[in-house]
Amino acid sequence: MTALSRRQFLLTAGSSVAAASVLAACSSPAPVPPASPTATVTPTPVGPPVWAELSQSVKGAVLLPADASYGTAKLTENPRFDDAAPLAILEASSAADVAAGLAFATKYGVPVALRSGGHNYVGWSAGGASGSGVPPSLVLSTAALTGVTLSADGSTVEVGAGASLAEVYNTVGMAGRAIAGGSCATVGVTGLTLGGGVGVLVRAFGLACDQLTGVEIVTADGVVHQASASNDADLFWASQGGGGGMLGVVTGLTFATRDAPDVTTWYVEWPWSAAADVIAAWQGWAPSADNGLWSTLKLLGGDSHPGQPSVSVSGTWIGSGPLSQQIAPLLNGVNASPTTNQSFHHSYVEAMMIEAGCQDTPVAECNTGPGGALTREPSSGTSNIGYTALDASGIADLIAQVNAAQNVSGMTEGGISMDALGGVVANIDPAATAFVHRKALMTVQYTATFAVGADPAAYDEYVRGFRTTMTNHWQNWAYVNYCDATVPDAQTAYFGANLPRLTALKAQYDPRGLFTQPQSY
Repeated sequence: MTALSRRQFLLTAGSSVAAASVLAACSSPAPVPPASPTATVTPTPVGPPVWAELSQSVKGAVLLPADASYGTAKLTENPRFDDAAPLAILEASSAADVAAGLAFATKYGVPVALRSGGHNYVGWSAGGASGSGVPPSLVLSTAALTGVTLSADGSTVEVGAGASLAEVYNTVGMAGRAIAGGSCATVGVTGLTLGGGVGVLVRAFGLACDQLTGVEIVTADGVVHQASASNDADLFWASQGGGGGMLGVVTGLTFATRDAPDVTTWYVEWPWSAAADVIAAWQGWAPSADNGLWSTLKLLGGDSHPGQPSVSVSGTWIGSGPLSQQIAPLLNGVNASPTTNQSFHHSYVEAMMIEAGCQDTPVAECNTGPGGALTREPSSGTSNIGYTALDASGIADLIAQVNAAQNVSGMTEGGISMDALGGVVANIDPAATAFVHRKALMTVQYTATFAVGADPAAYDEYVRGFRTTMTNHWQNWAYVNYCDATVPDAQTAYFGANLPRLTALKAQYDPRGLFTQPQSY
């Protein structure tokens, strides 16, 4: 086993630790023709932006490059985008501040970049990083909106747009309640949810967006909408998987909670020589396993895996009965004995904080900011959505690409993570929410991590080459939360048959194209 980073999935009981990196026969949906670009009519700016005017109209802080705190405030979670030089950063204290920021940007013709958790894969939330395709912009940041408030009976939780998963899990879990989301402590709940939200209880609870009951969103005209299934229902629908930064700025979300289950976490690793068997066994078992069982298959190489790559499956179990009975089909399908097979029983809040890499770490320190215990790590990533199981040719291609990670100089770790879908996710009609990939077997993430300051070009080439190879087997489908500027016909890849409705909503709510991040519909 190799040294662990905050991106790794930890399974612990006492001092025992097992780890696997968290890089992170259905038919595919019918292709949709590319949508026509949204027509934009931009008002003529009244002149150079008068930043003092914005400062006077908001209660939050407006940070300019000359301000002492600007250098820290501009940073996102990926150090590769640290060269960004946004025009200014508005640290919004409310939806009213966001509305004022949008009015200012419209008046002066200033580009805007939206940020909550700061995990955008290609740096669009940085407000002008090199290679991001985004010009120097006014960053509208909701990172200060971190409130997490349970209702009196605990059945719902109101979450500020800047709250991290660690903050949400801690507040909800300590009250004996639960929601399902991702596994990275610093990921913002807003971006996760707006793109769908695949997490470690997804097959039992559904996507994060499936637990959403309300959203506060400020549209381009400055109107603050309290959207739900019964009010501004179209905006609510789009907020359930339609991607962030497209139709407005979300400032708050409300989720339905459930009784917190006990969680068994587990981890199995095999010799690399068994990789083909493991892939074949996992993909035929995981998406149709008991709904209480979720798993992720990871094949990883790079400098942290000297000699040969690793192949492992880890997951969670919240059902009744022994875990051994549930994973027996997986183990029996591999003609090799595991080198590691461990499982540990936890309360919900313990399990969520362990997976976030924050076991025994105070929530206030479970971040990468000043005083935080976590470390930022440069990365590159892209994705597929898998609707079909790989045949022998696809498995061989996948293994070859992971083996190639051993030859990429300076890559700390790189490879593939395949997260099982199915379960309750597949019970919802693909048109019922903006997240269209309901019938897929898995989400697929290709990632590479590397040293701070290293040129990312070789690592981008690796993950994108991996994706190109595997689209021969999985087609072009992709997950918007793992956005990649080079995905062909990205809007169709992300949204499939739901794209026309999203495009119509864009024309309705943002007719002048104020929200212009790359790949916006």
